[in-house]
Amino acid sequence: YKGGVLMKILSGTSNPSLSKSISKHLKLKLVNTNIKKFADGEIYVEINENIRGNSVFVIQSTATPANDNLMELLLCIDALRRSSAKNITAVIPYFGWARQDRKDKPRVPIGAKLIAKLIESAGATRIITMDLHADQIQGFFEKPVDHLYASAIFVPYLQSLKIDNLTIASPDMGGSKRAYAYSKFLNSDVVICYKQRSKGNIITHMELIGDVSGKNVVLIDDMVDTAGTLTKAADLMIERGAKSVIAICTHALLSGDAYE
Repeated sequence: YKGGVLMKILSGTSNPSLSKSISKHLKLKLVNTNIKKFADGEIYVEINENIRGNSVFVIQSTATPANDNLMELLLCIDALRRSSAKNITAVIPYFGWARQDRKDKPRVPIGAKLIAKLIESAGATRIITMDLHADQIQGFFEKPVDHLYASAIFVPYLQSLKIDNLTIASPDMGGSKRAYAYSKFLNSDVVICYKQRSKGNIITHMELIGDVSGKNVVLIDDMVDTAGTLTKAADLMIERGAKSVIAICTHALLSGDAYE
């Protein structure tokens, strides 16, 4: 029970193993649902148990296939609202469209704001997410947002490795705040990469701010899509004399040949 209200967990199809692990940890059964697709790809959601007056957590990321997973999340939330759930918390480990957090060209959408409005319109009363690509996205929601940090897992792991001559690195300027947060815990230096793009996922130039000569570098990133930034940053570190480069990331999307 959560505040005198029965708590339940509903799993989407984006990461069922995560949902099962969470439910096992909390000693709760997942809500009985029927989520399927019609022949044309249209998503159908049916809840097969009474959740009236319950506090329900919907676990659904918006990773690949992003559009399908987002639509499924919205349908799950709407089904819960129409089933008279008392509270609906959208647990979105990876919040897609976070790269579209501002209008940087004359005729482009602010995708992150649009997605926030869709989730709230569907009926979510609270949002839980992790390592947003841009912190200001929390302000796009009118409902409470719990923004969790993967450092709670990564920092103890890095400490266990006992890396000497450690330097924390950010592969871009946007991740500098995250890199400095890690450096405080690990008592290390920080270096930052500055990149220029010709268009999305294509880097024309990258420069390093700081010295990595003779250092063991740990690159900290929130999201790896094509891995273009990460690999270019790692190559640059080696060129500048780094002894080794390790990369850790929260959201390993790994599109296309990114894994290789």
